[in-house]
Amino acid sequence: MYIFSQIIKNHQLIDCLALKFVIILTKGSIFAVTMQPQKPSRGHFWLQKFYLSMRNILTNIIFDNACAYPERVALTERISAGNWQPTTWLQLKDKVELVAAALQISGVKEDDKIGIFSSNHAEIIISDFAAYCNRAVPVSIYSTSSTEQVSYIVKDAGINFMIVGDQTQYDIAMEVQRANPSLRQIVTIKEVNKAHGDLTTISFDRLLHIGRSASVTTRKEVERRKSAASPEDVATLIYTSGTTGEPKGAILPHSAFNAALQFHAEKLEMVTDRDTSLCFLPLSHIFEKAWSYFCLMQRVVVNINPNPKEIQDAVKEVRPTCMCSVPRFWEKVYSAIDDKLSRTRGIKKWMMNRALKIGRIRNLQYARLGKKAPWWVEAQYRFFDKKIFTPMKRIIGVENGNIFPTAGAPLSANITEFFHACGIYIYIGYGLSETTATVTLFPAVGFEIGTIGTPLPGVEVKIGADDEILVKGPTVMRGYYNKPEATAEAFTPDGWFRTGDAGRMDATGALVLTDRLKDLFKTSNGKYIAPQAIEARLGEDKFIEQVAVIGDKRKYVTAIIIPAFEALKDYARRKHIAYKNLEELVKNSEIKKMISERIERLQKGFANFEKIKKFTLIPRELTMEMGELTNTQKIRRPVVSSHFAHEIEAMYA
Repeated sequence: MYIFSQIIKNHQLIDCLALKFVIILTKGSIFAVTMQPQKPSRGHFWLQKFYLSMRNILTNIIFDNACAYPERVALTERISAGNWQPTTWLQLKDKVELVAAALQISGVKEDDKIGIFSSNHAEIIISDFAAYCNRAVPVSIYSTSSTEQVSYIVKDAGINFMIVGDQTQYDIAMEVQRANPSLRQIVTIKEVNKAHGDLTTISFDRLLHIGRSASVTTRKEVERRKSAASPEDVATLIYTSGTTGEPKGAILPHSAFNAALQFHAEKLEMVTDRDTSLCFLPLSHIFEKAWSYFCLMQRVVVNINPNPKEIQDAVKEVRPTCMCSVPRFWEKVYSAIDDKLSRTRGIKKWMMNRALKIGRIRNLQYARLGKKAPWWVEAQYRFFDKKIFTPMKRIIGVENGNIFPTAGAPLSANITEFFHACGIYIYIGYGLSETTATVTLFPAVGFEIGTIGTPLPGVEVKIGADDEILVKGPTVMRGYYNKPEATAEAFTPDGWFRTGDAGRMDATGALVLTDRLKDLFKTSNGKYIAPQAIEARLGEDKFIEQVAVIGDKRKYVTAIIIPAFEALKDYARRKHIAYKNLEELVKNSEIKKMISERIERLQKGFANFEKIKKFTLIPRELTMEMGELTNTQKIRRPVVSSHFAHEIEAMYA
């Protein structure tokens, strides 16, 4: 084993041979490179884990796969409608090497922080892995961040080299640079109009050109850094969205990603190199970042969609087998289907209802538990799948679906059950930036609707004081960057990470999420309210886009509701409701009555004290620009309460 470990640490060519040696020993089941997509046996996991523990997975994923599968497509990027530009593993490796050399030439040192401020592009992945080759630390910043937010992160992390996306991010970066001269270099992915007097900003293409001119000495230095990489090195800082205060940079070492990727490979054995994934959540979000890394490790083709507003078209173009997303995506899909079903009549209505009934029996009563359905159920399901479910999935673009991980906020049990009945396998999960994404996830067999899954292997979960979910394991962050007091507060005295979420474990060992502890409030009558559960239920409705539940220290629960304006306009046309503008539309008595009736139906099952007694329709969306939403689309409740103080007080007058 000592000889083997030395081989791994040697030159890249020998490293590649060592990798192939492991492939032979494990019969093709090594995580990083598999000869055939197959389930690795338990007997092989010891060698896999030994091999991976000797090296940083992130530092070597690209090189491992380029060595074994140079001509296979690693990722694609949507350039225009229907036009996806592919990049092979060899091309990806070459670009990573060029950027790694260019970073070294540009003065990037080991442990330097590199800012990446852009919407999704292949260059983000290239830059991440180029940083890992230099033992540097990429720090992702949401493309929608304000000047103040970017400036804070640049100062806090000590960023002196930044890669930006388009003109918007470039302009913000220039403002930040003027206030922070330590930010010495900006690189633009897209073509921009440079500010007057800007003599230092270069394009990403120019960065590649600098890499091509690298000397032998430079390349040897990059190789030295790459070989010296340790699992204890910091892989990235993930800045939290800051719903109640300033962002904090979670320190995630390479060992956390090593563990997370291994645990996912063990739990998600159904994901193989035959899959294709659509990347549309921001790569600055730990969920998308970790999922994309997992896909790269498994050689799942990662299809990068730069514009989230074009996701519906992108899904139909790629027709992915996998895609991680937030609940709002599926809520909108469900609303569209539900709207169409509500207008269906006669035999079509009967067939759809029958199909859903059979789908629930087959997929939830039998397949969910790993059981074979009776022949008569299976026969009916195959018929309805061919006639109803597959055509419906084809319209959405998910007819090739394998699994669709979903996290970031609660998704109602009703919607989850509906999609599983249709054969769209949404895998509910739960995690945080501080835990390298996933803590719990639906198991392949035996998951419970209404829960957020069971812990990953190697991750421990328990319920602490005030029902707080506590986590321990190798995927948990090292602490918050430059914030020793916040770090101390984030952990219990015996080392458990405090998530700030409330929950409970059910009889099957699955975790049930109650709400954010900071979001929980108590009415003046002493009743505790979990607003996210109510908001998730109302989110099922096609006429409701956003909801902020109010009621802390109040007599009863109310809500600020932002309607789905296009659906509301369509309803007004059908009902011949006249209005001059959105302000007039949301104040219309017929509209308010319709919304009230729908809310009442949606709240069935809630206790009387939990139900919304009054609501106010708002004629504009909550936005990040107004400070009402975080970059991850979470509601900043104090800001919403401040901005709509007049409307809220009116509901309690």
